[in-house]
Amino acid sequence: MSISAAQVKQLRDMTGAGMMDCKTALSETNGDIEAAVDWLRAKGISKADKKAGRTAAEGLVGVASDATSAVVVEVNSETDFVARNDAFQTIVRNIAEVALTTDGSTDALGAATYPGSEKSVTDTIKDAIGTIGENMSLRRSAKLTVSSGAVATYVHNAVADNLGKLGVLVAIETTGNADAARAFARQVAMHVAATNPLALTAEEVDASAVEREKAVFSEQARQSGKPENIIEKMVEGRLRKFYEEVVLLKQAFVMNPDVTVEKALADAEKEIGAPAKLTGFVRFALGEGIEKEESDFAAEVAAVAKK
Repeated sequence: MSISAAQVKQLRDMTGAGMMDCKTALSETNGDIEAAVDWLRAKGISKADKKAGRTAAEGLVGVASDATSAVVVEVNSETDFVARNDAFQTIVRNIAEVALTTDGSTDALGAATYPGSEKSVTDTIKDAIGTIGENMSLRRSAKLTVSSGAVATYVHNAVADNLGKLGVLVAIETTGNADAARAFARQVAMHVAATNPLALTAEEVDASAVEREKAVFSEQARQSGKPENIIEKMVEGRLRKFYEEVVLLKQAFVMNPDVTVEKALADAEKEIGAPAKLTGFVRFALGEGIEKEESDFAAEVAAVAKK
C-alpha cells in the first residue's frame, strides 16, 4: 500500500525514529500507526512514550480549590501572546473558580453562570473572542473531591497565581491533619507533573495497554533465542518494570528516589496522624493531543516519502 508523507510525519513525531525507519515500519504494518509504533519498539528503534501526543495548542491551564475539592481547567487560545494577556488570565481564573461550583464536567462548566454577569461561561468566552480578537475555547475540565482529607493543586512554571501550562490535582483521604495531608499531596502533585503516570494503581492500568506491552516484550525476548519458559520469566520481569514506570504508587518518589510513592505515603502518615490513602490524580498539560501543522517539516517528509 502507499504510505503518505503525513503518516510518516505522525509516526516520527510520536517516536522520534528516523524518517526511513518510520516509512519501513508503516510498510510492514500496512499503515497502522499504533502497530508501527510497536514494530519500532520491538526492533529497539523507538522508545515511544505510552501516552505520546503533540503539545501544540496555546492558552492556559488553571486550578482552584476549597477545603475538600479542587478543579483544573484548560482554556485554549491561538497564540501565547494572548495567554499572557491580563484579560485572558482573568477569564481562565474565573472559569476555574466557577468549576468548583459544578460537578467538574466540561458541559456543566460551559453552562454555568460566569461571575458578575448573567451569561454562561460559553457565551462569555464567545464575547471575549470579539474583544480580544482571537479564537478561544474551553477545552476540558476535571474535579476531584474527598469526604475528608484534602485535594492539593500544583501548577508547574506558573505564569500567574494558579495559572500555567501544566496543572495537577492529587486527592488524599484521611481523618488526620488536613494541612499535613495537603502538604504531602502537593509533593505528590509535583511528582505527577514530572513523571506523568498512566494510573494510580496497577489494577487501573488499561488492560489493552498491558496486553500491548506484553506483546512488545515477548517479541523482544524471542529475539534473544531463549526457550519459551525463560521468555515467559523475562516478560514477567519487564512487565514489573513497566508497572514501576507508569503506576503512580509504584514509581520512585521524585522527592526521595530511594522510596516508592506508596512507601512515602506510609511514612507521611506519621505527620498526618492517621491512615491516609491517595484516591486519585488529574494531570492537564496544555494542548496535549492537539496537533498543529508544521509545513516546513512536512515538505521535508514529503521528499523522503517519494523515494
